Amino acid sequence: MIYLDNAATSFKKPRSVLHEVNRCIRRYCGNPGRSSHFLSLRAAEEIYSTREAVAQLFRFESPENVVFTYNATYALNLAIKSFLTKDCHVITSDFEHNSVIRPIEKAKKTLGIEHSVFNNTGNLSRDISPLIKENTTCIITSIASNVTGERLDMKALSDFAREKKLFLIIDASQAAGHENIDLSKAPCDALCAPGHKGLFGIQGCGFALFKDNKRREGIIEGGSGNDSINPLMPEMLPEGYEAGTLATPSIVSLGKGIDFINRVGIENIHSKLDILTEKTMERLSAIGGVNIYGAESGIVSFNYKSIPSSIIASELDKCGICTRGGLHCAPSAHRKLGTLGGGTVRVSFSYFNSAYETDKLYKALRSILNKY
Repeated sequence: MIYLDNAATSFKKPRSVLHEVNRCIRRYCGNPGRSSHFLSLRAAEEIYSTREAVAQLFRFESPENVVFTYNATYALNLAIKSFLTKDCHVITSDFEHNSVIRPIEKAKKTLGIEHSVFNNTGNLSRDISPLIKENTTCIITSIASNVTGERLDMKALSDFAREKKLFLIIDASQAAGHENIDLSKAPCDALCAPGHKGLFGIQGCGFALFKDNKRREGIIEGGSGNDSINPLMPEMLPEGYEAGTLATPSIVSLGKGIDFINRVGIENIHSKLDILTEKTMERLSAIGGVNIYGAESGIVSFNYKSIPSSIIASELDKCGICTRGGLHCAPSAHRKLGTLGGGTVRVSFSYFNSAYETDKLYKALRSILNKY
């Protein structure tokens, strides 16, 4: 099998990740922060170690501001709903995932907020400035599209938001682990990401990294492991947002995934993804009738003539090659591309893919497309 759907979830994991998940479940998977026995204390220590790893990866000084969630969708909901206020105005890019768009659409109904979309031309100040209103409070955007890999400049976004005194919420789902994100030089108010994509953890863990430790409106209440007599959630982070038992195996897998990234080097990961992306784009461009919509950041999206993307993805699956056809939960990106009707076939790489696999993809596609 050749797995090329890493933008959805990375499938091949480092051995250290698999080993630690197994060790956690067998040796120390107590309930963190809920007891004083060895298993609980050890689980809490390992979780805090992962908070430190996340903070260090993004050059951030406060591990306590790393709030663990179930996935990036939950993290984005938490961040977005924490910063939105009644009748405010927010701005997003034109390629956002539904994890951003749907919370905003809900807030239009419940809070009466306004929403504007900027078209990315490469000059963020020029693109966003005309949209700012008196009630604009927040920019909410991904820094890498999950459909085309299109990137936004994190430093330019950060500088612009600070200049205009706007909150900045970043969706780093497709960028975390693939490129350097330095929050000491390009701060934002919240950065959200999953553990199971470019950071090589298993499914069940994401995080929101908050710039300050001020607890705003949350989206869930319950047991926090401390201040239990208080009928409300604690004011401190991370406990103020982390209601209920944390997913210890998933969280420690994230920590080991980050350890692997630090050993390999993000620059090396980024370089390999660029090489695989470029090679795939070159091979696909040699096939008449193939329309490539984007090729960047380890992602290539394409269609062939008028054949539905789902059919091509299904045919590739029969050849043992896993890709994804459709809208990729990002209809705004497909609206921009003009592919809203049927989506695209998306190929997405990880560090564990190889040039050999791009050759196999090319040969399989040539064989499949010859039928049409």
